[in-house]
Amino acid sequence: MVYEIKTFMDFLKVERNASPNTMVAYRRDLEELDKFIGPGRNPVSITAKEIRSWLASMLKNGASRSSVARKLASIRSFFRFLLRQGIVKRSPADGIRAPQTKKPLPAYLSVDETFSILETGGNKGFQDLRNRAVLELLYSSGIRVGELSGLDVSSVSLSPEMVRVRGKGNKERVIPFGSKAAKALKAYLPFRDALLERLHCKDEKAFFVNRMGSRLSPRTVERLVAKRRLEAGLNSPVTPHTFRHSMATHLLESGADLRTIQEMLGHVSLATTQIYTHLDLSHLAEVYDKAHPRAKGTKSKNKKSE
Repeated sequence: MVYEIKTFMDFLKVERNASPNTMVAYRRDLEELDKFIGPGRNPVSITAKEIRSWLASMLKNGASRSSVARKLASIRSFFRFLLRQGIVKRSPADGIRAPQTKKPLPAYLSVDETFSILETGGNKGFQDLRNRAVLELLYSSGIRVGELSGLDVSSVSLSPEMVRVRGKGNKERVIPFGSKAAKALKAYLPFRDALLERLHCKDEKAFFVNRMGSRLSPRTVERLVAKRRLEAGLNSPVTPHTFRHSMATHLLESGADLRTIQEMLGHVSLATTQIYTHLDLSHLAEVYDKAHPRAKGTKSKNKKSE
């Protein structure tokens, strides 16, 4: 399948504008199947039974159900491409059911926990102000850590308060952010500019930079979030993505509709955003239990006499 895999990779890169990580994952999955069934096989001769045997062997060797399901999705995409190209007349992956997996619910912070992290830490000097701006923007906009790291000065508007990001598939979207984030960004910018001038790096395009004047990396953001979590005294792990989940959850609990949240998060499908509905329903159930006279957690203060 060497030629067909290469052709598929070219398609992903040119036509789908797939990310490097996505392409690495597809190639790895396809090469694993090719090795399992016998290197160099013609895709026309591959059977559903062989694909099932490959999937079963991975489960037997301890692979997670979610990992096996993802690999099957790669194979399906590959054969759909070959069908469209007329290389095969059928897909042996059709009809093969993926192992059932339980989607983990996204970890999120309460409003109090979020504020505790945002308000912890110093408020003087370049690093303190930059870190505060990073955290405020992560929570206010819900952007991914890679999107935040990739921000240029030209991507951020303080009037109106909007940020332009390039997400998965190189798709661009514009997201509003709040006054607290705007205040933090305004406080950080003079220190950024002063640092870059001192380092003779005034032409640097990156909005968030490190002390050397280079673009702030996602890994550095992850470390500062982990450090701030410890400083705030929280026990549960917190990552930059936790702020994304927390923002979506808090918006939903406050009455925002799923379509709005979908646009902000950059989800292609509304089904992806619907994972947050369980959180809203949990919040609704909690409010109901506390407020409704006939709910299990309340007692009516106005009992009627028999």
